[in-house]
This record gives sequence, C-alpha cells and structure tokens, in this order.
Amino acid sequence: MNPVGSTADVKPILASARFDESALEEWMRDNVRGYAGPSTMSQFQGGQSNPTYLISTAERAYVMRRKPFGTLLPSAHAIEREYRLISSLSSAGFPVPKPYALCEDTSVIGAAFYIMEAVQGTVHRVGSLPGATPAERRRIYELVIAALAALHELNYEAIGLGDYGRPGNYFARQVQRWTRQYRASETERITAVERLVEWLPKSVPEQSQTSIVHGDYRIDNVILAPGGARVASVLDWELSTLGDPLADCSYLLMQWELPADGRNALGGLDLDALGIPTRDEALRLYCQLTGREQTPDLNWYCAFNMFRLVGILQGICGRLREGNATGEHAAEMAARTPEYAQAAWEYALRAGA
Repeated sequence: MNPVGSTADVKPILASARFDESALEEWMRDNVRGYAGPSTMSQFQGGQSNPTYLISTAERAYVMRRKPFGTLLPSAHAIEREYRLISSLSSAGFPVPKPYALCEDTSVIGAAFYIMEAVQGTVHRVGSLPGATPAERRRIYELVIAALAALHELNYEAIGLGDYGRPGNYFARQVQRWTRQYRASETERITAVERLVEWLPKSVPEQSQTSIVHGDYRIDNVILAPGGARVASVLDWELSTLGDPLADCSYLLMQWELPADGRNALGGLDLDALGIPTRDEALRLYCQLTGREQTPDLNWYCAFNMFRLVGILQGICGRLREGNATGEHAAEMAARTPEYAQAAWEYALRAGA
C-alpha cells in the first residue's frame, strides 16, 4: 500500500492523482497549526490504495493521505478511521506519524484527506536489505517484530479504542468482509476462490486474544530511524481494527514463504548468510515478546491472509476497470489474483481442508 519515508520515494504527481493544490494550501493555512506556505507537492511512489503526497515548505514537510477519486468499494479507504487510530497511538507513545488535521469536506480537493507529520528515516522495500551487514539485517528484523509485539500488547481500551472493532470472532467477520469485497469486484470465476469461500467460514479457529490489528504489517510499512537504532514510525493503518493478533503475525511471516521477487518477500534466499532470522526464529521471538507459551500452527491464518490478499488484488482489478487505480504496478499485481488464490488454497489443504 502506501509507504511514507525518504524524499527519494517521491515523484511528480500523476495526472490521475492531481487535485486543486491552491485549495489545499488555503485549507492548511486555516486548519494546520504552524503551517506557512508556499509549498511544493509531490507524490509517494508505490501503493495501491490511498494516494499519499509529500507537502514541503521552507520550514517543514507534511504528508497528506486522501481517498481515491471515483467509485469506491463499501468500507474501503476509510481514512477517517486511520486518522482516529494514529491520533490515539501517537498519544500513547507508539511510533506513528503525528496527526495534524482531518478534512471530511470533499469540496476542498474532491475527496476526504488528512495531514500528518513527514517522518524522517528509511523504508526498506526489498526484504533482503541489500547494502546492510548481516548484523544490521538481523537487528532490523528484530525491531520490526518487536514493534508488532508492542502494538499487540497495547491496552486498546485505555487509549480510547475500545469501540474500534466489532465484538465477536475477528476472522469470521473478516472472511465475510473479504468475500463481499471480492464479489463486488469479481471479474472471473476462480476455482480456488470458490473453494476458499466455502471452506474458510466452516473452519474459523477460536479467538483467544483481542488486540489492535494493523492489517497490513510488513517491513515496507515501517520507517527505521536514521542509523537503524529504532522504529521511527509504522505506516498505512487503513485495514486496522480490533481483532486476533495472529492475523498480523501470520501476515508478516508470509514474507518468509513468498518467492523473493526483488520486493519484500524472502522465499528461497539464504537467510543464514544474509543474517536474517528464519521464519521459525521470527515466530519464536514474537511469541516470547507477547508471552505466548506455545508457537501456533499458522496454516489456517496464512490461508486466510492469502484469501484476503486475493480480495485486495480483485479490488485493484476493479479500480483498473474504473480507471482510478493509483499504483504503478497495479496491472501487474492484479494479474496475480489466480496465482495467489491457488497459494491460499494450498495453505488451506495444509490446514486440513
């Protein structure tokens, strides 16, 4: 989705993502404390969801996230929820960008948006961390895992998020949601998806814990502080809710199994030579930091996460059809829908389907 980090990640604003910059400047002068233009605006690379922009002035830099223009799927692109969440997490001291202001008036730039801090640091888009030493790679992955554990250990009720998700089994709700999302953008019948739609609701594991769930937690949604000593910020909270923390854990660990393709996946790499923890080591570290006495079997959770990814990719297909897909690799990603559906079914078979 949308990483926010180094200014090396920005580019001129795409024609399809342009808006009235003067109207935004006027709104920021009235609503963002300390804002003083003029500003220059550019767009962050990557991301298949909410378009994200860098707004630079002589004094400081800001980031804007807005909903895409055009027709959107129900409940998708809920930046208002994002803004509420990062406001609560920021107040609790969890590393997120500082939120400045939310605008729900679509007459300003054509879509709802919010303004937040531009966090300085490094976003690692390639999972093998080229250029880092083995010791640095291990430390970075340990920091990423520790930040996820810290998120799951937060007392969400104490920070005002007790109503951030609906009660009941998280995965049962999520299977229903992503089935609806998939059907809303469906372009072809995929046998593996039909099998998953039938099997997943019947096999939902019991939920024993509830936490804040990020929903898209991976290494390229984390900013490392200069020098790599700590996590400076966790990004892209669009899919966040209250739910089962194993959703995030299993989603992150899928990075170890997907084939390395020059992006964040690690499958097939010599992790020992690279200094990167193995999948089992990463899982043990997470369990240790969250007080889990046993390491869980994650095959069902991985089947669900791959199914959800299929729903996301199908949504990209829909936005391509509508002409409002925002990522440079949208068509390439959408074409992977059948491949990822089959991978999800293979996880399901390992889980006993």
